[in-house]
Amino acid sequence: MEIIKTKLEGVSIICPDVFNDDRGFFFEAYNKQKYDEAEINTNFVQDNISKSKLGTIRGLHYQVGEFAQAKLCEVIVGKVLDIAVDLRFGSPTFKEYVSVELSDENHYQFWIPAGFAHGFSVLTDEAIFHYKCGAFYSKKDERAILYNDPELAIDWQVTNPIISPKDLCAKPFKDIEKDFIYQKALYI
Repeated sequence: MEIIKTKLEGVSIICPDVFNDDRGFFFEAYNKQKYDEAEINTNFVQDNISKSKLGTIRGLHYQVGEFAQAKLCEVIVGKVLDIAVDLRFGSPTFKEYVSVELSDENHYQFWIPAGFAHGFSVLTDEAIFHYKCGAFYSKKDERAILYNDPELAIDWQVTNPIISPKDLCAKPFKDIEKDFIYQKALYI
């Protein structure tokens, strides 16, 4: 397993060891001991799966307080552009984002700790997206940032995006509250 650090401290791309042969492939999607050694030692409490069609954008979502979620994301079928946005006030990369293509071909995973908004766009006819969460879903603690906020200028790589009514009503980035404060020691 290879861990690729991104410009957002704490956010990583995980490239598992994939074993291919005539039958197909095999890889460990999660091994607690290996992830603990890679300092991804979250106690995952919930797994979510979504199926979406081409052009769908889901996000940018996050939760706050005791329900702030770390996420380990992967694609089971298809391809998505996965996005993490730094929400940690005082961070050297505050308001910046990173993106990675996750697919059923590359088997990459995207590790996003609490303190980041998350979203993805679907780049194939359909995609089945899976993510493990470090906290339970809490409606009262969920937040969203408008996917097309000009301050973020995210290139979702889709035309005619399909957006839920809920995500269309999300806040602009400038209106987020100081729910996350950067502390370097937390992300070493």
